[in-house]
Amino acid sequence: MNKHKHLEMIQNIINRLSNTSFLLKGWGVTLVIGLFALIVENRDIIYIIIAFLAFTIFWFLDGYFISQERLFRSLYDEVRTIQEFDIDFSMYIEKFYKGKNTWLRSLFSITISIFYLPLILIMCLFLFLI
Repeated sequence: MNKHKHLEMIQNIINRLSNTSFLLKGWGVTLVIGLFALIVENRDIIYIIIAFLAFTIFWFLDGYFISQERLFRSLYDEVRTIQEFDIDFSMYIEKFYKGKNTWLRSLFSITISIFYLPLILIMCLFLFLI
């Protein structure tokens, strides 16, 4: 029973992190599209700088949440193999901070790269067209 409850607690955290990552992507795209609408209308360099800065911040935040999600998935994996009587409800994730779970590796993971790199290319193409 303790094991099931602990796994449930970890899964809830994973779900929240995943949802936050999804929302960041949506807000990032919305903000950049809005700023590019202003760029088309005003042709002011400040909007271009703000758009790239905002997009970079969203990318870095998304990488952070992906790395945290990976850390909790590693914890989940460990807890599922522990015996019932050894469950202590620990949420200590720092020991998993290595390899693909690091922020830098998460920042350039396949799932993040497939989303952000094409959008950066589209943003650059858009800048050359205006």
